[in-house]
Order: sequence, then C-alpha cells, then structure tokens
Amino acid sequence: MSKAYQQSEAVKRRLEQVQGHFIAGHWLRENQQATSDVYNPSTGAVISQAICGTPAEVDQAVAAARSSFDDERWSGLTPAARAKVLWRIADLMEAEQAELAELEMLDAGKFYAAAEQGEVAFAAECFRYFAGWCTKIDGATKQLSSGPTNEFHVYTRREPIGVAALIVPWNGPLVQAAWKIAPALAAGCSCVLKPAQETPLSTLKLAEIMQQAGLPDGVLNVVLGDGPEIGGHLAAHDGVDKVSFTGSTAVGKKIIGAAKGNLKKVSLELGGKSPMVVFPDADLQDAADGAISAIFSNAGQVCVAGSRLYVHKSIYSELLPIIQEKAQAIKVGSALDPAMDMGPMISLRQLDSVLEKIHRAEAQGARLLCGGKLVQQGENGGGYFIEPTIFVDVNAGMDIATEEVFGPVLTVFAFDDSDDIVALANDSEYGLAASVWTKDIALAHKTAAKIKAGLLWINCHGIPDMAVPFGGYKQSGWGRENGYEALLQYTEQKSVIVRL
Repeated sequence: MSKAYQQSEAVKRRLEQVQGHFIAGHWLRENQQATSDVYNPSTGAVISQAICGTPAEVDQAVAAARSSFDDERWSGLTPAARAKVLWRIADLMEAEQAELAELEMLDAGKFYAAAEQGEVAFAAECFRYFAGWCTKIDGATKQLSSGPTNEFHVYTRREPIGVAALIVPWNGPLVQAAWKIAPALAAGCSCVLKPAQETPLSTLKLAEIMQQAGLPDGVLNVVLGDGPEIGGHLAAHDGVDKVSFTGSTAVGKKIIGAAKGNLKKVSLELGGKSPMVVFPDADLQDAADGAISAIFSNAGQVCVAGSRLYVHKSIYSELLPIIQEKAQAIKVGSALDPAMDMGPMISLRQLDSVLEKIHRAEAQGARLLCGGKLVQQGENGGGYFIEPTIFVDVNAGMDIATEEVFGPVLTVFAFDDSDDIVALANDSEYGLAASVWTKDIALAHKTAAKIKAGLLWINCHGIPDMAVPFGGYKQSGWGRENGYEALLQYTEQKSVIVRL
C-alpha cells in the first residue's frame, strides 16, 4: 500500500452496503433492523454499518446449523471430500489476500503488509493444516481388563460434537475465526460464528469465500451484534453442543454460566499477563528486541503480550536504557501509513481503558519511564493512539502489576535470585504464555518446566504455529487452540464393546 492510501473498488462497494448476517447460505441485510457503526480506529471515522442481531437471528442460525448437521450434508461427506473444501478455502483466501488485508487494516487497525503477509497467510494455512487432519481422525482398539479378551472386540470412535458456537474477539478477527472454524469443520461440525461487533468485515468476506469454495449451506452461519446479547444467547442456546470463546476472563466466566443449561462443552482462551524473564547471560540486543515486539506489536492488544519484564539485577541498568530507547523510537500512527511502527487502539473505549490504568499506576506510585500519553493525529485529532509506555519501580501490590492492560504498557522488574524468579513469574491469576531469555540451555529448560503457562518460548516470544497447542493455565482458560488437540475439542469419544 502506498502512503496515500487509495481504497480499492471492491472494498468501497462492500463498505457502502449494510453488513448483514449470513444464515443458511443467504445474506440478511434488512435495513429495518437496528444497525451499529463500524469504525476505522486509525481515523475514528465511521466506515460502514452493521446489523445488530437479536436472539431471533441467533435461533435462526442455530436452526440452520442443526439442520445441516442432522442431515449430514457436511459430516456425511467423506473425510477426503471435506479436506478438499478446506483446501479450496485456503486457495481462495490467498487469491483474495489483498482485499482481506485491506479489510483487516480498516476495521481492526492492522498494518496492510503485516495483515497480508502475516494474518491472511496464517489464516489460510490454518485451513490447509486442518484439511490434513480430516482423514486422520482415528479411534483405537482396546482390550478389556477383566473380561475374556478373545470373546470381545472393543474400540473407540471420534464423532463430531454437533453444532459449535464460535465467538471471536476484535484483536485478531480473521486469524481467530480461522483457528476455530477450521478444526470445527475438519471434525465434521456445523457452526455459528459471532465476530466482535467492532470487526465484522474480514469475517463476512471469509464467509463469502467459504460458500464459493463449496461449503454446503447452513454449515457456517455468521450472526452480527452485541456481545452480551448475541454471544450470551449463543452460549446459553440448547441447540448448541459446544462453545469456543476467545476474550476476557470476566466474560469467559459468564460463558461458563450461560453454558450450564444443557452442559454443552466449553473451551476458553482468556486473559494473560505474560512474564518475560531475562537472565544475566542473555543476548541483550535480542532480549530488548524481543521485549519491544512482545508488548508493542498491535499496540499491545495481544493476548500473549509480554507485559511483565523481569530482568536480572546484574544487567538491569544495562538493558533498561536499550529498551527505553527502542520504545521511544517507535513511530505511532495510522495503520494506513506504512511508515508507522505501531497503530491504534481498537476503539475509544479501549483507549480510555488503557489510559485509566496508566493514570492509576502513577497514582499508586509506579514511575513512568516513558510514554503514557495520547498521540494526536492531524489537526483535527482522530484515531485512538497511545505512546509506547514503560513503568518501573512497580511492586506486586499495584494494579498495573496484576491486571491485564491490553495496550502498549510494559512493567519492568529487577530480580536477583534465579530460584525466586519462578515464584515471581507465577505470581499471577493468569497463565497463558511466558518467555525465558538465556544461553544456558539447562537453565532455560528447567525454568520453562516450572513456569505455569500454556505456551512458553525460549529466546523468542510470540511465535505461533498451527501445529503447536495454544491455551492457558489458571484463569487464562480451558482447552487448547491449534494442533490435533484443538480438533479433539470438536469431537465426542464413543467406546464400543462387542461380544463376539
């Protein structure tokens, strides 16, 4: 994209129409329904309108998914046939890569190049990865422990769980949708997807692509609207067999409560307060670059953001200025401008939330090393931008040390005991991710084994891969995304005992 962004004709046409539901293979864009504004966080301007769904549309979408599952129009296909559809989805996503990246840039505040080369490509690869698993969902033969083995044949089956409700956050709308849709479809489920109200655009384009790829009508349905009303109704719906939710821990707990009516299966990828631990022998430039990327990528709006940095006291005074200099060199501005390094907060509400946490940290005595202020864009303002922010002199009792900020805010701590650092890293209600920086391979592995986190990196941070399970300990969630483990969450296991 050039610095002077020119909107493509395809995106212009899309934004001019009301964004509607996709149910049973049809688009519902009736203007008599209430609508909500879709904003560009880089400018603060309204760029489109989206229908606000009601429980009635949720019921309609669930009924469509249930019908498609019960008549086996998808689950009844051969695994190889399902795999071919998922592969075609990936091919079509790559063919439409430019439009998908532009949509991610406009309503999710992603930089175009990062979206095109990273998020869109990764989401397409997700469908290819799970296409490969379609033909490998196997059961196992078993042996009775207390009966005559030659008189019984015992085996297990993996069967699709049914109708899956997939609730996706705003910070990674396309990738997070792919992470849920692909394994659900590979398992043979039918789905109802609810994108975040702030970021419907790329998800709706994805629904078009999936229909074009040959996914039968009703197998994927998309319902737009308010999170508490639409997401809550989906989570409570008796026609839903499984809920996969990504978002805050507070909302995750509400999902659990809503799901208890029919005891549907639930998987949750929730909040994080991920520690980064830098030992004395670490490569300081690598650690500094890693820390900057871990907290300031996507303006800190990343669930695995490395928001707690623990630096050994012997190198603290050397590493801290390097990190501060790198943070202050970050150019903050519109995602429409490729010359910028860090883009916007997703919304005015998120901007206010992050600023409130910054002000509270100062009031509680944390020392602001750099940042902490609004960044104004242009003569008339517009957009939701905060400077890269670093706090020092933080103690464990301060809110900034324990609360997930979900913004470009780093807290830096010094430690002097390699045994105590594990306790410090684990001193959180969250346990989503962590990273360890050291050249001592034994120390690295021993520390990794003791930190309570679902995903841990050594001498790197934030590297995803479809084959690697992703999820959290403690209040960071239940279950896992990615890998074969994610696929299993969309299946039920059945045991069969046959008397011969």
